[in-house]
Amino acid sequence: MSSPTTTTAATTSNSSGTDHELVAIGAIVGSIFAAGVLVLLTVWTVSTLQSYRQKQLKLRQSSVEELNIHEEPHFTGADVVRDIVVGLSDGLTVPFALTAGLSSLGDSRFVVIAGMAEIVAGCISMGLGGYLAGRSEIEHYYAEEAREWEEVHTVPEQEEEEIFEIFEPYGIEREDIQPLVRRLKERPEIWVEFMMKYELNLDKPDSSRLWISALTIGASYFMGGIVPLFPYLVISNANIAFYVSIGGTLVALFIFGYVKAGIMGVEQKMKSAFEMMIVGAAASGAAFGIAKAMPTPTA
Repeated sequence: MSSPTTTTAATTSNSSGTDHELVAIGAIVGSIFAAGVLVLLTVWTVSTLQSYRQKQLKLRQSSVEELNIHEEPHFTGADVVRDIVVGLSDGLTVPFALTAGLSSLGDSRFVVIAGMAEIVAGCISMGLGGYLAGRSEIEHYYAEEAREWEEVHTVPEQEEEEIFEIFEPYGIEREDIQPLVRRLKERPEIWVEFMMKYELNLDKPDSSRLWISALTIGASYFMGGIVPLFPYLVISNANIAFYVSIGGTLVALFIFGYVKAGIMGVEQKMKSAFEMMIVGAAASGAAFGIAKAMPTPTA
């Protein structure tokens, strides 16, 4: 039989090993989190600089008289914000449901390991999903463009009739559209572009946004997932960490909704913040409820 001193030493050694593992996991999480922040800031900076350069180019090409004309402000970063919303929303809800479900086991170390595995896998999956969605959009556009080119060359009369149908809801007579039709027929490439935009409602996608979208969604998912997981890194009691995770997730959703509204120029920022918090809480609660309703396997 082992002596009490030997048992105490073994217990202390195991506890020390567990603490060192948690510290190592925390260091890895912090490093990846910092990298995700840098990637997201880089993506946002590149997008902002591109918008600024395009605006400056337009201003340089404008005449002095045009510069004095009233300029309507419009938000041009909707695609980036959409990707951030998709990534952060999923990152705040899915890992929260997983960590909340595992917190009932009472082992923060196990919650952290499982949570990190889910966040990394979800980050990669969301990033690839954003990339593949962008590729599908590009492939769809060029497939429709090839079809329009064929129709312009093989059935131009039908394409002319479709132009009249585009303007018909606006009460514009055929005689008024004839000069436009003649000009479009003189330049088939403009004709195809016109039909793509106004018949099919398709704008030419930017192929450079494929990787930007993938990185933005993936980094946003990771940063969102760290919020509900972080309490388990610093609190050994999983039950206490669970309640701290709930509060942190709700606060993060509120702040995110408020900032998003400010970036997009929405006047009712508080309303947008509460809506984001309520919707995110509902999604997290539903996922948590489903996870708790699942039967627990028995040994």
